[in-house]
Amino acid sequence: MSELKTIIEENESQVRSYCRKYPVVFVGAKNATIFDEDGNQYVDFLAGCGALNYGHNNGEIKGDIIDYLLKDNITHAMDMYTGAKADFIKTFKEKILDPKGLSYKIMFCGSTGTNAVEAALKLARKNKKRSNVIAFMGAFHGMTLGSLALTTDRTSRDGAGVSLDNVSFVPFENTMGDDFDSLKFLRQVITDDHSGMEKPAAIFLETVQAEGGINVASIEWLKELEKICHENDILLVADEIQVGCSRTGTFFSFERAGIKPDMVTLSKSIGGYGFPMSLLLIREDLDIWKPAEHNGTFRGNQIAFVAARRGIEFNVEHDVDGMVLKKGALVKEYIEKEILPIDPRITYRGIGLIWGIDLSALGDPEAVHRIADKCFEKRLIIERAGRKDTVLKILPPLTIVDVDLFKGLDIIRDSIIEELGK
Repeated sequence: MSELKTIIEENESQVRSYCRKYPVVFVGAKNATIFDEDGNQYVDFLAGCGALNYGHNNGEIKGDIIDYLLKDNITHAMDMYTGAKADFIKTFKEKILDPKGLSYKIMFCGSTGTNAVEAALKLARKNKKRSNVIAFMGAFHGMTLGSLALTTDRTSRDGAGVSLDNVSFVPFENTMGDDFDSLKFLRQVITDDHSGMEKPAAIFLETVQAEGGINVASIEWLKELEKICHENDILLVADEIQVGCSRTGTFFSFERAGIKPDMVTLSKSIGGYGFPMSLLLIREDLDIWKPAEHNGTFRGNQIAFVAARRGIEFNVEHDVDGMVLKKGALVKEYIEKEILPIDPRITYRGIGLIWGIDLSALGDPEAVHRIADKCFEKRLIIERAGRKDTVLKILPPLTIVDVDLFKGLDIIRDSIIEELGK
Protein backbone atom coordinates (compact mmCIF):
# COMPACT_ATOMS: atom_id res chain seq x y z
CA MET A 1 0.00 0.00 0.00
CA SER A 2 1.17 3.52 -0.77
CA GLU A 3 2.73 5.33 2.19
CA LEU A 4 0.47 8.31 1.55
CA LYS A 5 -2.61 6.11 1.49
CA THR A 6 -1.53 4.40 4.72
CA ILE A 7 -1.15 7.74 6.51
CA ILE A 8 -4.68 8.72 5.53
CA GLU A 9 -6.33 5.39 6.35
CA GLU A 10 -4.67 5.16 9.76
CA ASN A 11 -5.68 8.66 10.82
CA GLU A 12 -8.79 9.87 8.99
CA SER A 13 -12.24 9.25 10.43
CA GLN A 14 -14.40 6.37 9.26
CA VAL A 15 -16.73 8.96 7.75
CA ARG A 16 -14.51 9.16 4.67
CA SER A 17 -16.40 8.14 1.56
CA TYR A 18 -15.07 8.90 -1.92
CA CYS A 19 -11.64 7.45 -1.20
CA ARG A 20 -13.33 4.10 -0.61
CA LYS A 21 -14.79 4.21 -4.12
CA TYR A 22 -11.59 5.44 -5.75
CA PRO A 23 -8.81 3.88 -3.61
CA VAL A 24 -5.74 5.53 -5.12
CA VAL A 25 -3.78 8.64 -4.16
CA PHE A 26 -4.43 11.52 -6.56
CA VAL A 27 -1.67 14.08 -6.99
CA GLY A 28 -2.51 16.21 -10.03
CA ALA A 29 -5.28 17.28 -12.39
CA LYS A 30 -5.91 19.31 -15.52
CA ASN A 31 -9.30 20.06 -17.04
CA ALA A 32 -11.08 16.66 -17.10
CA THR A 33 -8.04 14.49 -16.34
CA ILE A 34 -6.81 13.43 -12.90
CA PHE A 35 -3.41 11.83 -12.23
CA ASP A 36 -2.56 9.39 -9.45
CA GLU A 37 0.80 8.97 -7.73
CA ASP A 38 1.77 6.18 -10.15
CA GLY A 39 1.19 8.37 -13.20
CA ASN A 40 -2.10 6.80 -14.26
CA GLN A 41 -4.60 9.13 -15.95
CA TYR A 42 -8.32 9.11 -15.19
CA VAL A 43 -11.20 10.77 -17.02
CA ASP A 44 -13.23 12.75 -14.49
CA PHE A 45 -17.01 12.33 -14.75
CA LEU A 46 -17.48 13.61 -11.18
CA ALA A 47 -16.05 17.15 -11.38
CA GLY A 48 -16.02 17.66 -7.64
CA CYS A 49 -19.75 16.85 -7.53
CA GLY A 50 -20.28 19.91 -9.70
CA ALA A 51 -17.70 22.19 -8.05
CA LEU A 52 -15.37 22.12 -11.07
CA ASN A 53 -17.53 23.19 -13.99
CA TYR A 54 -14.57 25.08 -15.48
CA GLY A 55 -12.24 22.10 -15.13
CA HIS A 56 -9.32 21.32 -12.88
CA ASN A 57 -6.72 24.09 -12.72
CA ASN A 58 -8.33 26.33 -15.32
CA GLY A 59 -5.40 28.39 -16.60
CA GLU A 60 -7.32 31.63 -17.15
CA ILE A 61 -8.78 31.64 -13.65
CA LYS A 62 -5.49 30.50 -12.08
CA GLY A 63 -3.64 33.51 -13.44
CA ASP A 64 -5.89 35.99 -11.63
CA ILE A 65 -5.64 34.03 -8.38
CA ILE A 66 -1.84 33.94 -8.47
CA ASP A 67 -1.63 37.63 -9.33
CA TYR A 68 -3.92 38.50 -6.41
CA LEU A 69 -1.84 36.46 -3.97
CA LEU A 70 1.51 37.79 -5.17
CA LYS A 71 0.36 41.34 -4.43
CA ASP A 72 -0.35 40.51 -0.76
CA ASN A 73 -4.00 41.46 -1.15
CA ILE A 74 -6.30 40.73 1.76
CA THR A 75 -7.28 37.06 1.98
CA HIS A 76 -9.71 37.03 4.91
CA ALA A 77 -12.13 39.77 5.89
CA MET A 78 -15.39 38.15 7.05
CA ASP A 79 -18.03 40.54 5.61
CA MET A 80 -16.00 43.73 5.60
CA TYR A 81 -15.75 45.87 2.47
CA THR A 82 -13.03 44.67 0.09
CA GLY A 83 -12.09 45.26 -3.50
CA ALA A 84 -12.36 41.55 -4.34
CA LYS A 85 -15.94 41.42 -3.07
CA ALA A 86 -16.92 44.58 -4.93
CA ASP A 87 -15.38 43.27 -8.16
CA PHE A 88 -17.27 39.99 -7.84
CA ILE A 89 -20.61 41.69 -7.13
CA LYS A 90 -20.17 44.12 -10.04
CA THR A 91 -19.27 41.32 -12.46
CA PHE A 92 -22.01 38.97 -11.27
CA LYS A 93 -24.62 41.71 -11.53
CA GLU A 94 -23.55 43.09 -14.92
CA LYS A 95 -22.82 39.80 -16.67
CA ILE A 96 -25.33 37.40 -15.11
CA LEU A 97 -28.19 39.00 -13.18
CA ASP A 98 -28.93 42.16 -15.17
CA PRO A 99 -28.99 40.54 -18.65
CA LYS A 100 -31.45 37.96 -17.33
CA GLY A 101 -33.74 40.54 -15.74
CA LEU A 102 -33.06 39.19 -12.25
CA SER A 103 -32.96 41.56 -9.31
CA TYR A 104 -31.65 39.92 -6.15
CA LYS A 105 -29.82 41.03 -3.05
CA ILE A 106 -26.68 38.91 -2.63
CA MET A 107 -25.99 37.25 0.72
CA PHE A 108 -22.57 35.71 1.30
CA CYS A 109 -23.04 32.68 3.52
CA GLY A 110 -20.62 30.30 5.19
CA SER A 111 -18.51 28.53 2.65
CA THR A 112 -20.61 25.42 1.94
CA GLY A 113 -23.84 24.96 0.03
CA THR A 114 -25.69 23.63 3.03
CA ASN A 115 -25.12 26.97 4.79
CA ALA A 116 -26.95 28.81 2.01
CA VAL A 117 -29.85 26.38 2.38
CA GLU A 118 -29.88 26.95 6.14
CA ALA A 119 -30.00 30.70 5.53
CA ALA A 120 -32.89 30.29 3.08
CA LEU A 121 -34.80 28.20 5.61
CA LYS A 122 -34.35 30.82 8.31
CA LEU A 123 -35.29 33.70 6.06
CA ALA A 124 -38.36 31.99 4.58
CA ARG A 125 -39.70 31.21 8.05
CA LYS A 126 -38.84 34.69 9.29
CA ASN A 127 -40.75 36.31 6.42
CA LYS A 128 -43.84 34.10 6.44
CA LYS A 129 -43.93 33.34 10.17
CA ARG A 130 -44.63 29.68 9.39
CA SER A 131 -42.42 26.76 10.36
CA ASN A 132 -43.37 24.12 7.79
CA VAL A 133 -41.66 23.93 4.40
CA ILE A 134 -42.10 21.54 1.49
CA ALA A 135 -39.39 19.58 -0.30
CA PHE A 136 -39.61 16.84 -2.92
CA MET A 137 -38.98 13.14 -2.55
CA GLY A 138 -35.55 12.43 -4.01
CA ALA A 139 -34.17 15.78 -2.85
CA PHE A 140 -30.67 16.46 -1.58
CA HIS A 141 -30.13 19.87 0.01
CA GLY A 142 -27.26 19.34 2.45
CA MET A 143 -26.04 17.57 5.57
CA THR A 144 -26.53 20.09 8.40
CA LEU A 145 -29.72 19.60 10.39
CA GLY A 146 -31.99 22.09 8.61
CA SER A 147 -30.80 21.10 5.15
CA LEU A 148 -30.84 17.43 6.14
CA ALA A 149 -34.49 17.77 7.11
CA LEU A 150 -35.11 18.66 3.44
CA THR A 151 -33.03 15.71 2.21
CA THR A 152 -34.72 12.36 1.68
CA ASP A 153 -32.18 9.55 1.39
CA ARG A 154 -32.38 7.31 4.44
CA THR A 155 -28.65 6.88 5.00
CA SER A 156 -28.08 10.62 5.28
CA ARG A 157 -31.10 11.16 7.52
CA ASP A 158 -30.12 8.31 9.83
CA GLY A 159 -26.92 10.16 10.68
CA ALA A 160 -28.79 13.07 12.26
CA GLY A 161 -29.34 11.53 15.68
CA VAL A 162 -32.37 13.75 16.29
CA SER A 163 -35.80 14.13 14.74
CA LEU A 164 -35.86 16.09 11.48
CA ASP A 165 -39.00 18.17 11.67
CA ASN A 166 -41.04 20.92 10.01
CA VAL A 167 -40.71 19.56 6.47
CA SER A 168 -43.41 17.90 4.37
CA PHE A 169 -42.52 15.85 1.30
CA VAL A 170 -44.27 15.67 -2.06
CA PRO A 171 -43.36 13.38 -5.01
CA PHE A 172 -41.25 14.98 -7.75
CA GLU A 173 -42.51 15.00 -11.32
CA ASN A 174 -42.69 11.58 -13.03
CA THR A 175 -41.28 9.66 -10.08
CA MET A 176 -44.56 7.96 -9.09
CA GLY A 177 -45.60 6.75 -12.52
CA ASP A 178 -47.21 8.53 -15.46
CA ASP A 179 -50.69 8.43 -13.93
CA PHE A 180 -49.74 10.39 -10.79
CA ASP A 181 -50.03 14.19 -10.98
CA SER A 182 -47.61 15.45 -8.33
CA LEU A 183 -48.69 19.08 -8.63
CA LYS A 184 -52.37 18.19 -8.37
CA PHE A 185 -51.46 16.41 -5.15
CA LEU A 186 -49.40 19.41 -4.00
CA ARG A 187 -52.23 21.82 -4.64
CA GLN A 188 -54.63 19.55 -2.78
CA VAL A 189 -52.55 19.23 0.39
CA ILE A 190 -51.88 22.98 0.44
CA THR A 191 -55.51 24.07 0.01
CA ASP A 192 -57.47 21.25 1.65
CA ASP A 193 -58.34 22.11 5.26
CA HIS A 194 -58.40 18.38 6.00
CA SER A 195 -55.02 17.50 4.44
CA GLY A 196 -53.27 17.55 7.81
CA MET A 197 -50.44 19.62 6.38
CA GLU A 198 -49.56 23.00 7.83
CA LYS A 199 -49.31 25.73 5.20
CA PRO A 200 -45.63 25.99 4.24
CA ALA A 201 -43.45 29.07 4.27
CA ALA A 202 -41.56 27.88 1.20
CA ILE A 203 -41.10 25.11 -1.32
CA PHE A 204 -37.50 24.05 -1.95
CA LEU A 205 -36.82 22.94 -5.51
CA GLU A 206 -34.05 21.33 -7.54
CA THR A 207 -35.10 21.70 -11.18
CA VAL A 208 -32.92 18.65 -11.79
CA GLN A 209 -32.61 16.22 -8.91
CA ALA A 210 -28.97 15.19 -9.16
CA GLU A 211 -28.44 12.90 -6.17
CA GLY A 212 -32.04 11.77 -6.61
CA GLY A 213 -31.17 10.06 -9.89
CA ILE A 214 -31.06 12.84 -12.53
CA ASN A 215 -34.77 13.61 -12.51
CA VAL A 216 -35.39 16.55 -14.86
CA ALA A 217 -38.47 18.68 -14.27
CA SER A 218 -40.36 19.73 -17.37
CA ILE A 219 -40.89 23.38 -18.26
CA GLU A 220 -44.65 23.02 -17.83
CA TRP A 221 -44.24 21.47 -14.38
CA LEU A 222 -41.90 24.26 -13.24
CA LYS A 223 -44.25 26.99 -14.46
CA GLU A 224 -47.20 25.41 -12.69
CA LEU A 225 -45.19 25.04 -9.48
CA GLU A 226 -44.36 28.75 -9.55
CA LYS A 227 -48.04 29.54 -10.13
CA ILE A 228 -49.06 27.44 -7.11
CA CYS A 229 -46.56 29.31 -4.96
CA HIS A 230 -47.78 32.71 -6.10
CA GLU A 231 -51.44 31.84 -5.61
CA ASN A 232 -50.87 30.58 -2.08
CA ASP A 233 -48.34 33.09 -0.71
CA ILE A 234 -45.56 30.49 -0.58
CA LEU A 235 -41.94 31.30 -1.36
CA LEU A 236 -40.19 29.34 -4.11
CA VAL A 237 -36.54 28.58 -3.31
CA ALA A 238 -34.40 27.18 -6.15
CA ASP A 239 -31.43 25.09 -5.08
CA GLU A 240 -28.85 25.68 -7.84
CA ILE A 241 -25.88 24.36 -5.86
CA GLN A 242 -25.11 21.42 -8.16
CA VAL A 243 -27.06 22.20 -11.33
CA GLY A 244 -26.31 25.92 -11.59
CA CYS A 245 -23.39 27.75 -13.21
CA SER A 246 -24.33 26.53 -16.72
CA ARG A 247 -24.50 22.81 -15.90
CA THR A 248 -27.87 22.49 -17.70
CA GLY A 249 -27.04 24.83 -20.59
CA THR A 250 -28.13 28.09 -18.95
CA PHE A 251 -26.38 29.76 -16.04
CA PHE A 252 -29.36 29.09 -13.78
CA SER A 253 -31.15 25.82 -14.41
CA PHE A 254 -34.56 27.46 -13.86
CA GLU A 255 -34.07 29.88 -16.77
CA ARG A 256 -35.38 27.44 -19.37
CA ALA A 257 -38.82 27.66 -17.75
CA GLY A 258 -38.86 31.46 -17.55
CA ILE A 259 -39.59 31.38 -13.81
CA LYS A 260 -38.13 33.69 -11.17
CA PRO A 261 -37.67 32.05 -7.77
CA ASP A 262 -37.97 34.18 -4.65
CA MET A 263 -34.63 32.90 -3.39
CA VAL A 264 -31.77 31.00 -5.03
CA THR A 265 -28.95 29.05 -3.39
CA LEU A 266 -25.58 28.85 -5.16
CA SER A 267 -22.34 27.15 -4.20
CA LYS A 268 -19.92 24.62 -5.74
CA SER A 269 -18.89 26.08 -9.14
CA ILE A 270 -19.75 29.66 -8.23
CA GLY A 271 -16.34 29.50 -6.47
CA GLY A 272 -14.76 29.43 -9.92
CA TYR A 273 -11.77 27.20 -9.19
CA GLY A 274 -13.11 24.77 -6.63
CA PHE A 275 -12.73 27.29 -3.81
CA PRO A 276 -15.43 27.19 -1.10
CA MET A 277 -18.10 29.81 -1.69
CA SER A 278 -21.81 29.99 -1.00
CA LEU A 279 -24.47 32.54 -1.92
CA LEU A 280 -28.12 33.13 -1.20
CA LEU A 281 -29.87 35.36 -3.73
CA ILE A 282 -32.85 37.09 -2.16
CA ARG A 283 -35.81 38.97 -3.60
CA GLU A 284 -35.21 42.47 -2.27
CA ASP A 285 -38.38 42.81 -0.20
CA LEU A 286 -37.58 39.54 1.59
CA ASP A 287 -34.19 40.78 2.82
CA ILE A 288 -35.32 41.48 6.39
CA TRP A 289 -32.23 40.17 8.17
CA LYS A 290 -30.93 41.98 11.23
CA PRO A 291 -27.16 42.59 11.09
CA ALA A 292 -25.23 39.35 11.85
CA GLU A 293 -28.45 37.37 12.28
CA HIS A 294 -26.88 34.69 10.08
CA ASN A 295 -23.11 34.82 9.84
CA GLY A 296 -19.93 32.76 9.64
CA THR A 297 -16.18 33.26 9.84
CA PHE A 298 -15.59 32.28 6.22
CA ARG A 299 -18.43 34.18 4.56
CA GLY A 300 -15.83 36.45 3.00
CA ASN A 301 -13.50 34.07 1.12
CA GLN A 302 -11.50 36.66 -0.79
CA ILE A 303 -9.67 34.11 -2.98
CA ALA A 304 -13.03 32.64 -3.94
CA PHE A 305 -14.27 36.13 -4.86
CA VAL A 306 -11.34 36.51 -7.24
CA ALA A 307 -11.82 33.06 -8.77
CA ALA A 308 -15.60 33.49 -8.98
CA ARG A 309 -15.33 36.84 -10.72
CA ARG A 310 -12.92 35.41 -13.27
CA GLY A 311 -15.05 32.28 -13.59
CA ILE A 312 -18.05 34.37 -14.59
CA GLU A 313 -15.95 36.23 -17.14
CA PHE A 314 -14.65 32.91 -18.49
CA ASN A 315 -18.22 31.61 -18.69
CA VAL A 316 -19.43 34.56 -20.75
CA GLU A 317 -16.31 34.99 -22.90
CA HIS A 318 -16.26 31.31 -23.92
CA ASP A 319 -20.04 30.92 -24.26
CA VAL A 320 -20.05 28.02 -21.81
CA ASP A 321 -23.83 27.72 -22.16
CA GLY A 322 -23.46 27.04 -25.88
CA MET A 323 -20.56 24.68 -25.21
CA VAL A 324 -22.71 22.66 -22.81
CA LEU A 325 -25.63 22.38 -25.21
CA LYS A 326 -23.35 21.03 -27.95
CA LYS A 327 -21.61 18.53 -25.70
CA GLY A 328 -24.89 17.52 -24.11
CA ALA A 329 -26.26 16.64 -27.53
CA LEU A 330 -23.22 14.43 -28.12
CA VAL A 331 -23.81 12.59 -24.83
CA LYS A 332 -27.49 12.07 -25.61
CA GLU A 333 -26.74 10.71 -29.07
CA TYR A 334 -24.05 8.39 -27.73
CA ILE A 335 -26.30 6.94 -25.03
CA GLU A 336 -29.10 6.33 -27.52
CA LYS A 337 -26.84 4.68 -30.11
CA GLU A 338 -24.24 2.87 -28.01
CA ILE A 339 -25.69 2.14 -24.57
CA LEU A 340 -29.46 1.70 -24.80
CA PRO A 341 -29.15 -1.12 -27.38
CA ILE A 342 -27.08 -3.17 -24.90
CA ASP A 343 -30.17 -4.12 -22.88
CA PRO A 344 -33.84 -3.08 -23.18
CA ARG A 345 -33.99 -2.51 -19.41
CA ILE A 346 -31.59 0.45 -19.61
CA THR A 347 -33.14 3.95 -19.62
CA TYR A 348 -31.64 7.42 -19.36
CA ARG A 349 -32.42 10.99 -18.36
CA GLY A 350 -30.57 14.26 -18.49
CA ILE A 351 -30.02 17.77 -19.75
CA GLY A 352 -26.93 19.83 -20.61
CA LEU A 353 -23.97 17.99 -19.10
CA ILE A 354 -25.73 16.10 -16.33
CA TRP A 355 -26.99 12.67 -17.43
CA GLY A 356 -28.08 9.52 -15.72
CA ILE A 357 -27.99 5.99 -17.12
CA ASP A 358 -30.72 4.23 -15.16
CA LEU A 359 -29.99 0.55 -14.48
CA SER A 360 -32.62 0.10 -11.77
CA ALA A 361 -34.67 -2.26 -13.96
CA LEU A 362 -31.84 -4.77 -13.78
CA GLY A 363 -33.12 -5.47 -10.29
CA ASP A 364 -29.58 -5.83 -8.92
CA PRO A 365 -28.02 -2.77 -7.23
CA GLU A 366 -24.81 -4.73 -6.72
CA ALA A 367 -24.48 -5.13 -10.49
CA VAL A 368 -24.55 -1.34 -10.82
CA HIS A 369 -21.92 -1.12 -8.09
CA ARG A 370 -19.75 -3.57 -10.02
CA ILE A 371 -20.21 -1.56 -13.23
CA ALA A 372 -19.02 1.60 -11.47
CA ASP A 373 -16.03 -0.34 -10.12
CA LYS A 374 -15.22 -1.61 -13.61
CA CYS A 375 -15.35 1.98 -14.86
CA PHE A 376 -12.79 2.98 -12.25
CA GLU A 377 -10.57 0.02 -13.14
CA LYS A 378 -10.64 1.34 -16.72
CA ARG A 379 -9.65 4.81 -15.43
CA LEU A 380 -13.02 6.60 -15.29
CA ILE A 381 -14.20 8.36 -12.15
CA ILE A 382 -17.99 8.13 -12.04
CA GLU A 383 -20.58 8.31 -9.26
CA ARG A 384 -23.87 6.50 -8.70
CA ALA A 385 -27.11 8.20 -7.66
CA GLY A 386 -30.83 7.64 -7.25
CA ARG A 387 -32.80 5.02 -5.39
CA LYS A 388 -30.45 2.25 -4.24
CA ASP A 389 -27.66 4.00 -6.20
CA THR A 390 -28.76 2.38 -9.46
CA VAL A 391 -28.15 5.37 -11.76
CA LEU A 392 -24.72 6.04 -13.28
CA LYS A 393 -24.24 9.80 -13.07
CA ILE A 394 -22.38 11.58 -15.89
CA LEU A 395 -21.12 14.92 -14.54
CA PRO A 396 -17.88 15.97 -16.30
CA PRO A 397 -16.32 19.43 -16.25
CA LEU A 398 -18.17 21.61 -18.75
CA THR A 399 -14.84 22.29 -20.45
CA ILE A 400 -14.11 18.63 -21.17
CA VAL A 401 -12.70 18.08 -24.67
CA ASP A 402 -14.58 15.74 -26.97
CA VAL A 403 -11.88 13.07 -27.02
CA ASP A 404 -12.04 12.72 -23.23
CA LEU A 405 -15.83 12.85 -23.25
CA PHE A 406 -16.03 9.94 -25.68
CA LYS A 407 -13.27 8.05 -23.87
CA GLY A 408 -15.36 8.16 -20.71
CA LEU A 409 -18.54 7.16 -22.52
CA ASP A 410 -16.73 4.24 -24.17
CA ILE A 411 -15.63 3.03 -20.74
CA ILE A 412 -19.22 3.14 -19.47
CA ARG A 413 -20.42 1.18 -22.48
CA ASP A 414 -17.69 -1.43 -22.20
CA SER A 415 -18.20 -1.84 -18.47
CA ILE A 416 -21.95 -2.40 -18.86
CA ILE A 417 -21.33 -4.94 -21.63
CA GLU A 418 -18.83 -6.82 -19.48
CA GLU A 419 -21.15 -6.95 -16.48
CA LEU A 420 -24.19 -8.05 -18.46
CA GLY A 421 -22.15 -10.56 -20.43
CA LYS A 422 -23.28 -9.22 -23.78
